[in-house]
Amino acid sequence: MSKQSFADLGVSNAVVGALAARRIVEPFAIQREVIGDVLAGRDVLARSPTGSGKTLAFGVPVIDRISAQARRPAALVLAPTRELATQIVEELHSLAHARALRITAVYGGVGLLKQAQAAARSHIVVATPGRLEDQLARGAFTLDNVRTLIIDEADRMLDMGFRPALDRIVALCPADRQTLFFSATLDGEAGKAARRYTTDATFHEHGPAERRASDDVEHRFVQVTHESRLDSLLEHLEAERDLTLVFVRTKHGADKLVKKLSGHGVAAVAMHGNKTQRQRERALAQFESFEVDTLVATDVAARGIDVSGISHVINFDPPHDSETYVHRVGRTGRAGATGVGITLVSTDQHREVAQIATELGLEHGLPTGRPSVGAGGFKRAPKPLAQAHDGAGPQRAGRPTAGRHGQSARNGQSTRNGQSTRNGQSTHGGQSTHSSQNNHSSQSGRGGQSGRSGQSGRGGQSGRNGQATAGKRSGKPSRFR
Repeated sequence: MSKQSFADLGVSNAVVGALAARRIVEPFAIQREVIGDVLAGRDVLARSPTGSGKTLAFGVPVIDRISAQARRPAALVLAPTRELATQIVEELHSLAHARALRITAVYGGVGLLKQAQAAARSHIVVATPGRLEDQLARGAFTLDNVRTLIIDEADRMLDMGFRPALDRIVALCPADRQTLFFSATLDGEAGKAARRYTTDATFHEHGPAERRASDDVEHRFVQVTHESRLDSLLEHLEAERDLTLVFVRTKHGADKLVKKLSGHGVAAVAMHGNKTQRQRERALAQFESFEVDTLVATDVAARGIDVSGISHVINFDPPHDSETYVHRVGRTGRAGATGVGITLVSTDQHREVAQIATELGLEHGLPTGRPSVGAGGFKRAPKPLAQAHDGAGPQRAGRPTAGRHGQSARNGQSTRNGQSTRNGQSTHGGQSTHSSQNNHSSQSGRGGQSGRSGQSGRGGQSGRNGQATAGKRSGKPSRFR
């Protein structure tokens, strides 16, 4: 059976030609499912993960449904972050131009007046909720002529607390509008909002039935100490790779890590909420153009980033829950490509990260018991059975687990300076090792071998100051909903 083209879906020659000029000729699954319904004027409710091609799924037919003579703005796209709003405009600009349409992004961090003038002249406005309300309150333009409302990454907007703003904005749009609702999950609040905003919507589902880690990504969990965390990151950055996105917990941590990486010869830039819009755009542009190959970001700043060529995502600071893990690692392995997700895990983080991995059905190889003294915690030595000793009564067998300097032993072997042993194997600096390496090819490398374009070599390879366990799906169904 021949493959469907955009023309087969009813897309205009002008838009088909603009897509072909960018070498986009075959629609992705979500595009094949959605475009026809949007062109027919139906409301659409789509559960689709990031990186699935949903921007063109709604952008292509919306552009085709707007006349150059239409009252403006005729379409409104709501996005959770300014980065995503900017990327949507960049993705759709050439297609809109092919139909003589204007498209503008509306977001905070830039001047109000110039932005308002551009939006008032545009057929399509792509906006973050906060700045849009600012412009509407100033009377820059109205939503009276909006015929199509698109809510993109709705679950993320709700997570960020935008529900009241969304309700107010939707109420300002005409009641007889067409509404397209896109979300990575339709559980809980996202599902309620979808039913509230749409009317007799056709439902399309693409990707796994629940939010989980991508099958196109190799998931690795690397055991490190606090002291060796930076060395482990450098080891992975030295490996063969394309672009790498590194996640940290705080804004200060992002800036601090960029300075440390620069001191080791790694070209990196930071992106977080304290940066100006111009600085954020500059950082993203440097990253997208491969001027720098490492972007250090916080979770909020990275929401909506859709950059091709990201082969690795490294959690320098582990995420706090499974949903954040999915969103972070989802920046690689997009649109059919493969990628590698690496999480650096210190001893005190084993249990929390192991729980996240288990919820997502990922093998992790992390010990889940409480750590001993000298490894970030305290554990009382198990009380052994009493034994007779030369007829002189019971004696306590073995040596104590906890010592003055955090010494620990296993199988009767002793260690020094906080070193621990497992099945007779020793490590330095209190590092912990997994006794059975999980590898796919019996090859070892520094920090994990990887191929370009997101291709990665599997091997559970061990890097300096920490051993990586290669994660694959365990076959256990995810408990995350």
